[in-house]
Amino acid sequence: MDLALVADPAVIELAGEVLARAFHDDPVVRWLLPDDPGTALMFTTLARYSHAITEAAYDAEGAMAGAALWDPPGHQPDEAGLSGFVEAMGERVSYGLVLEETFAAHRPAEPHWYLAQIGTLPEVRGRGVGGALLRTGLARCTGLPVYLECSKESNVPLYEKYGFHVTEEFRLPDGPLVWGMWRAAS
Repeated sequence: MDLALVADPAVIELAGEVLARAFHDDPVVRWLLPDDPGTALMFTTLARYSHAITEAAYDAEGAMAGAALWDPPGHQPDEAGLSGFVEAMGERVSYGLVLEETFAAHRPAEPHWYLAQIGTLPEVRGRGVGGALLRTGLARCTGLPVYLECSKESNVPLYEKYGFHVTEEFRLPDGPLVWGMWRAAS
């Protein structure tokens, strides 16, 4: 399996499509966009404007099988992405703002790396793609803690295998539970 940092806009768009497929049944994404029309554009906009690092995993045939979006400490999103979110989410864009405000209110103040999204195509789950993406990203984070929000309770044990622990559970307004998870500096 090959892993690569992504900078090419066309490849970032593909990463958005992969993440949309990976999160097709995610409770938070379904709360944001219950009808799924703009999910791929939303993830592409996140990769292009909101997060600092897009990393992709490729299978033996060279097809993208998973992607992860990361931020180093202090990263600020590019406000130029706002129009992409409006286009992707339409009247649901207010849910995106509520999500960001809620997540920000629960995010630790201590400097840390942030794993914003990580996902693999449904057909490759259980084949180590997500683990490879996570290990590579965590290796970059040496010396600092890492934080993420887990949107599926069934994924909590996976993150715990990589040293994360649940710091809190919180609920999105009229929405699903989310688990804040922290990994101490290594």
